[in-house]
Amino acid sequence: MVHWKDLVAEKRLRQEDSIPKEWLISVPPDSVLDVRNVPQECGRLSARELDITNTVDVAVLLKKLATAEWSSVEVTTAFYKRAIIAQQLVNCLTEVFVDRALARAAELDAHLKSTGKVVGPLHGLPISLKDQICIKGLETVMGYVSWIGKYAERDAVLVEILSENGAVPFVRTNVPQTLMWTETFNHVFGRTVNPANRSLTCGGSSGGEGALIAMRGSSLGVGSDIGGSIRIPSVFNGLFGLRPLYGRVPYEGCVNSMLGQDSIPSVLGPLSNSISGVKVFMQAVINSRPWLRDPLAVRKKWDEDAYALAEHGGGQELCFGIMWNDGIVVPHPPVIRALETTKQALLAAGHKVIDWEPYKHSELGACISAIWNAGAAEDYKVVTALTGEPVISSMSPDEDAGPVSSSFRPADDGLSAYQLWQVQSRRAILRKEHLDHWAKTLEQTGTGRPVDAIICPAAPYAAPPHGKNLSASYTKVWNTLDYPACIFPVTKVDHVLDVKKPAHEFLSEEDQRNYEFYDPATFKNAPIGLQLVGHTLEEEVVIAMTEIVDAALKSAAGAV
Repeated sequence: MVHWKDLVAEKRLRQEDSIPKEWLISVPPDSVLDVRNVPQECGRLSARELDITNTVDVAVLLKKLATAEWSSVEVTTAFYKRAIIAQQLVNCLTEVFVDRALARAAELDAHLKSTGKVVGPLHGLPISLKDQICIKGLETVMGYVSWIGKYAERDAVLVEILSENGAVPFVRTNVPQTLMWTETFNHVFGRTVNPANRSLTCGGSSGGEGALIAMRGSSLGVGSDIGGSIRIPSVFNGLFGLRPLYGRVPYEGCVNSMLGQDSIPSVLGPLSNSISGVKVFMQAVINSRPWLRDPLAVRKKWDEDAYALAEHGGGQELCFGIMWNDGIVVPHPPVIRALETTKQALLAAGHKVIDWEPYKHSELGACISAIWNAGAAEDYKVVTALTGEPVISSMSPDEDAGPVSSSFRPADDGLSAYQLWQVQSRRAILRKEHLDHWAKTLEQTGTGRPVDAIICPAAPYAAPPHGKNLSASYTKVWNTLDYPACIFPVTKVDHVLDVKKPAHEFLSEEDQRNYEFYDPATFKNAPIGLQLVGHTLEEEVVIAMTEIVDAALKSAAGAV
C-alpha cells in the first residue's frame, strides 16, 4: 500500500500545478501578522480588479454584472487572482479549476449579450464552496488522505441550483480532517490561518471559506454547520454567516462525516462580506424549489411576509433579548463591549432591549455532544484505515502537544442505540421547555409579543491562537434547539478599550480558564461579531432582523 504521506505529496503537487504562475507573489514573512492589505499592495491586481474585489456589497456586484458594466469573465478573473493571492498568504484553498470557471463565465457573458437577459439572480457571480460540496469531475477530499483520488460523478444538488441561477463555482476551500473541529487543519492541505492575525485561527470547520472571504478572494461562499461551523469562521473573520435549518438549503450530493446521524444533521449556508449576499443566496436557492431534487429539502417557499416581519410588528419597535453569557463562561471584554455597543445602537434606533436569561445551556450542549459522539470514533477510524493516516487529536502547531481535552474527539466507547434514544428523548423535552421559556418573555417586552430575536456571543473570545479553540458552546446550543442564527460583525479587539477586567465570581472551571487566558495583545486585530437567533424556520425573519441590527450599528458608528 502507498504510504499516506506519498499520497499527500502527489496531491499537493497537483494543487500547485493548477495555480497560474503569473499570479504568484512574494509572500511576506510569518512576522507579518495582518495580511489583509497585501492584495492591494502586491501589484498583481489592476485598479479595475481591485475595484471589483473591494466591492463588498454583493447586491452591487450583481447589479453591475446584470447591466454588463462588469463582465463575468473579468469579475471571475479578479476574484480568482485575489483568491490565489489569499491562498499564498493564509492557505485557504483545496481545488483550483481556473479554465473551467472562466469557460462558464464566458458562456454567461455570451448569453447576456445575445439575449439581453441574465441567466438568473446570481448571474456571473463567482461563488466559493467548502470542500465537501461535490462538483462533477473534481476530487472531494474533505481533509482525508483516504479520499484523495475520489472524483465526484455528478454535481451536488446545490451546485446544480447555483449554476442554473447563473453563479460561477470557482474554488473549493479548506476544512479540518473529519470536519468536526472549530479550527482548520488536515494532513492533506495543512493549516488555514486568520488574515487579520496569522498567529490566530480562522475557525472551522468552514475555515477556508472564512479566511478566503475575509481576504476578499470571494464575495459569497457556502459552508456547513453542525455545531457552529459556519458561524465560528464568520465571527472570527468579521463576516456575515447564516446557519439555516436543515432542508432550507439542499444537502443531497455532499460528502460528510457521520453520515446517517440525522438527529442533529449538518446544514449548508452562506458566508459573505455583506448581509445582501446572505439574502440573495437564500432567496435564489429557496426559489429554485430544492425539494423537487432533494427528498429531505423542506417544501417551504421564500416567505416575503416573514421577511417583512409581518409577525414582528413590521420591524417597528422590535424587542431583542441580549444574552450576556451562557451561564457557563463569561465572554472576554471585547465581546462584552460588542454586546453593549449593539444594545446602545438598537436603543438609539428606537427598538427595545431586555436581558435574556440562558436556559439549561450546559444540558443542551451535553445532548448534542452525546449525539455526535455516539458513533463518531468508529466513523473516523473506518475512513482513515483505508490509508493508515492518523486521526488528528490536536490542532496545536506544537507536534509534541499531544491529545488535548476537547469535545471534538469522542471516546471510543460511544453509546448504545437505547442510550442514544434516551439522549434524543431528553433533547425533545428540552426543546419544548426552551420554547416555553421564550414565550414567557411576553411578560417583559411591552410589545404584545415575546422577544423577537436573541442577540448573543458566538464564542466567549475573539479568534484564539492555533490549538486553543476547544469549545463551540455558544453556537452548538442553537443546533440542539434547531434555531436559525446569523452572524454579524461589530468591531475588533482594541488593546486600549478592552483591558482585562477584575476577576468575577467564576461560573465554572472553564470560566476561570477563559478569564485567565485573556490578554488583549494575544488577540491583536481580531474581528468581533455576534449572532442573532430566531425561531425554527424563521430564516427570512433572521435575515431581516440582521439587516436592521447592521443598519443600527452603522448609523450609530456614523453618528460618533
